[in-house]
Amino acid sequence: MKILLDTHTFLWFINDSPELSGSAADLLESDVDLLLSTASLWEIAIKVSLNKLTLPDSYEQFIPQQITLNNIEILTITFEHLTIVSRLPFHHRDPFDRLLIAQSMSENLQIVSTDTQFDRYGISRKW
Repeated sequence: MKILLDTHTFLWFINDSPELSGSAADLLESDVDLLLSTASLWEIAIKVSLNKLTLPDSYEQFIPQQITLNNIEILTITFEHLTIVSRLPFHHRDPFDRLLIAQSMSENLQIVSTDTQFDRYGISRKW
């Protein structure tokens, strides 16, 4: 099974944060394929550049290291994903989350997130 990580889920997972629910942690540590969107990588880069997020090392060192260490596959953004974004109702206004929703729909992926707004799009959300 392939699982798409929301940005906060990825950050909490790699930092062993208590914010990550027990059931989410169990799922991520089970025999599943973890995917992280390039949209999440972009969101993290923006937050780092705005000093809204501090990483233990530089972005260019820490993020690739964690992706490799945790055997995470990068889900690139396709034209199909963007086409779905263009058709989504505006239940959710965050552009990064809207792209994750579109990727979940297009690739038939479950997404691990605390964001209950995702449920309004009929995708499978775990937490």
